[in-house]
Amino acid sequence: MTEPPRPPGEGYPDPNAAPPPTSGGGAYPPPTSGAGAYPPAGGYPPPGGYPPPQGGGYPPQQGGYYGGAAPSGYANSEEKTWALVAHLGGAALAFFSTGTLGWVAPLVAMLAKGNTSPAVRAHAVAALNFQIVWSVVSIIGWATACLAIGFIIFPIATLIAVIFGIIAGVKANEGQLYRYPLSISIIK
Repeated sequence: MTEPPRPPGEGYPDPNAAPPPTSGGGAYPPPTSGAGAYPPAGGYPPPGGYPPPQGGGYPPQQGGYYGGAAPSGYANSEEKTWALVAHLGGAALAFFSTGTLGWVAPLVAMLAKGNTSPAVRAHAVAALNFQIVWSVVSIIGWATACLAIGFIIFPIATLIAVIFGIIAGVKANEGQLYRYPLSISIIK
C-alpha cells in the first residue's frame, strides 16, 4: 500500500525545495558548491555532472593495493592458479609419493599453460627443475636403503622437496618467482 501525498510543509521536507534560510543562531549555512551542495531544482544533476569533492577523502592508491604496488607477473587469476599448481602440487606429490613423483604437477602445469603464459612457464620450469633433482635424490635414497645411509638420505630429500615447494607456492601467491636453492637447471 502506498501513503497518500502529504500537503507541502507537513512531514518530510521536499527534496526539490530550496533550503530553508538560516539565521545567525549558530547554524552553518548550507553549502552552495562542492560535494555537499543541494541538487538544482528539478532533481537532475547539472550539465557536465557535479564537480569532484575538494580535499579530504582517501589518499590516492598506488598500484592495486593500499600503500604499495600490486604483485606483478600474472595477467589473470588463471595464471596464478597454474603457478600455484606447479609449486604446491609438486610439494604435495613429493610428500605423498615419498619424494619420487614431485615432478608430475610442474610438468602438467608447463604442458597445460606453459605455451600460452610466460609467467606460468617460468614458475613451472623452476618447480620442475627442483622437483626432478630431489626426486633423483629420493630414488638414490631408496636404492641405498639397504646400506644404512639410504635411511638418512630419503627422508631428508623428501622434506627438502616439500618445504621448499611450499615456500615457492607462498611466493608464487604473492606474484614473485622463487629461485629454489639446491637446484640444477635441467630444463630451460
